[in-house]
Amino acid sequence: MIMKWLEAERLGVADLLEDLTDDEWRRETLCAGWTAQEMAAHLTTSTRTGWRDVLTGVVRARFDWERMEDTRAREIAARFTRQELIARIRATAASPKRAPMASPIDPLVDFLVHGQDVARPLGRVREMPPEPAEAALEHVLKSPFWGARKRFGTPESPIYRSPTC
Repeated sequence: MIMKWLEAERLGVADLLEDLTDDEWRRETLCAGWTAQEMAAHLTTSTRTGWRDVLTGVVRARFDWERMEDTRAREIAARFTRQELIARIRATAASPKRAPMASPIDPLVDFLVHGQDVARPLGRVREMPPEPAEAALEHVLKSPFWGARKRFGTPESPIYRSPTC
């Protein structure tokens, strides 16, 4: 079921990206410092990242995962045109391949979240399908990779922030 949801999200995000104006393509997403172009580049990596990419990338980034992801997205965005980035997402929409250490649902989480990251600052509504969104949220809350416990804490915790989206 996850693969059907993932394919639909990949194609839906590709449709969103294709529908953007040139101005919207260059506008910042909810991921600070990333335009829709860098976001599209980032989204092409889930099916094209191997162990060698991760190991060399993280070493180059001085073991900073976020820096590694940022550098890679910017390099890909500079190398490919808008049409090529969107085509890369479409070409692997049904692919089960995923980055090392990623669970089968992690790419779905990425596309659900990043689709919103692109759409919301532009005032666009991107519907979140309830069943995939619920499965993704359950996964994120349990997974140490996503850091939900650290980011949200518990309702009794002083660092707890109620999710608003």
